Amino acid sequence: MPRTENASSIRVHFAGRLIAVAVGSLMLVPAGYVLPAIAADTISATSAKSTSSDESIRPFHINVPQSQLDDLRKRIFETRWPDKETVDDASQGIQLAQVQELVRYWGTDYNWRKAEAQLNSLPEFITTIDGVEIQFIHVRSRHPNALPVVLTHGWPGSTFEFIKSIGPLTDPTAYGGRPEDAFDVVIPSIPGYGFSGKPTDLGWGPDRTARAWDTLMKRLGYEHYVSQGGDHGSVVSDALARQAPKGLRAIHLNMPATVPGELTRAINSGDPAPSDLKTPEREAFQSLSTFFGRNAAYGAMMVTRPQTIGYALSDSPAGLAAWMYEKFAQWSDSDGVPERVLSKDEMLNDITLYWLTNTGASSSRFYWENNNNNFSADAQKTKEIKIPVAISVFPKEIYKAPESWSKEAYPTLYYYNQVAKGGHFAAWEQPQLFAEELRAAFKSVR
Repeated sequence: MPRTENASSIRVHFAGRLIAVAVGSLMLVPAGYVLPAIAADTISATSAKSTSSDESIRPFHINVPQSQLDDLRKRIFETRWPDKETVDDASQGIQLAQVQELVRYWGTDYNWRKAEAQLNSLPEFITTIDGVEIQFIHVRSRHPNALPVVLTHGWPGSTFEFIKSIGPLTDPTAYGGRPEDAFDVVIPSIPGYGFSGKPTDLGWGPDRTARAWDTLMKRLGYEHYVSQGGDHGSVVSDALARQAPKGLRAIHLNMPATVPGELTRAINSGDPAPSDLKTPEREAFQSLSTFFGRNAAYGAMMVTRPQTIGYALSDSPAGLAAWMYEKFAQWSDSDGVPERVLSKDEMLNDITLYWLTNTGASSSRFYWENNNNNFSADAQKTKEIKIPVAISVFPKEIYKAPESWSKEAYPTLYYYNQVAKGGHFAAWEQPQLFAEELRAAFKSVR
């Protein structure tokens, strides 16, 4: 497609017209469908740029201006580093040597164009829902009767979390599964994240996002579907299940909200575990006490002052990298060395996406909008859920949800399983295990 471009807009010939498309300072180019298109996945011939009432689904293509990548590298080279921590562990935060090595690699060897090509090789789309543009990946299985699933990422993740799971989910026969295990996969970016729009009005929390996901799935032509999520994705899936829209068959969570109400205050206050807790419950209590007592400062900042932290995350590549990389280290099944389970390139794909879309502040606002304890069954109103619920527990999650708490929190729980390895970023760290869990969890609701 012939085009002329500058740093903030792009002109393309599309549908016989010359149009300009601009989102922030990134260029979004209408592109052809990578897989065979069907009616529900085609762009409106009359409008390649949306209006607030436009319900069309428009092909999406990423082409970041080279000037932005050059600016990023320049900023990396000009990083002003703090002095070294005065301890020999991570008790003061992610250690200087680890961050310096990651940022050095970012400024010298990392290549965003490979990540861009990986995304552009997938069927990407954008549509307007409730006044906000929702960008998403939509991969249909070649197998008949595939079960549609919407996968929701969290922070500091993105749609990159699920890329390695697309194959095992959509083409199970190539990954040890059966044709009847197949899924159609929809992976949207939460508003304020990635290439989705940044809300300018209040209210874009889990409930509104859940309603948008139901609209998206029905706009894609699905009469029934299931929902999966960890981190923010668990909270959105919980909200979706409470809303119980027609066609939602079940949800699957890998970070469920199971903490009983009477224990939430004790955990938040740093009180000792009650003596009558069983071993799995005591371990979960202690994990969450450590989390809230030592490791949750990032969340407190984003919940209360997303705009303030946004200045640092928008202006300093090293600051953004450290803010996110610390969570990769703490929450992955890697004993503090995330490179054992995620490559530098994989982590930097995610970090660079946040940088290029300038979503440090807008992604933090999702915490401000939520402002609930994401582990508390009472806060997430899990007992209001009437939809079937499935839970997979990965061993290095922030806490391992005990089966006893899970059954109490989710009265409609029908599947619970603890897997052998993996952490908070389950689909990213263990895509095959993740896919196997979804196959098992959703088998009875197909």
